[in-house]
Amino acid sequence: MLRRACAQWRTLGASYDCARVRLLLAEAYDALGDRDASGRERAAAKSAFTRLGAPVTSANPDGLTAREVDVLALVAAGKSNREVAAELVLSDKTVARHLANIYLKLNLSSRTAAAGYAFDHGLVARTDA
Repeated sequence: MLRRACAQWRTLGASYDCARVRLLLAEAYDALGDRDASGRERAAAKSAFTRLGAPVTSANPDGLTAREVDVLALVAAGKSNREVAAELVLSDKTVARHLANIYLKLNLSSRTAAAGYAFDHGLVARTDA
């Protein structure tokens, strides 16, 4: 449905609206675990926004950066700061700083609350164990 909407906006010459739909497509691909397709859609949207001179909008919730979403998803998956740092090729200190920013932006005070937020907002899938 989103692909069809993007094609229709493109046919109408509404590049901005098509780019916004591509961000939604990127979110859908993220939810399905297809990082390659998600990256392609985000890149295409960013390119369109740049071409139009429009600000690059974020599909991430509550003003989180893409990297903060990455950190939050791994924390919600139960990873320690050290494990997150290793997986994202960051320092432990950078991970801690990202978490501090996440807590501030989301008005949260703990890893548990942050993990709950990530699950509630579809940043990570729940697994039944």
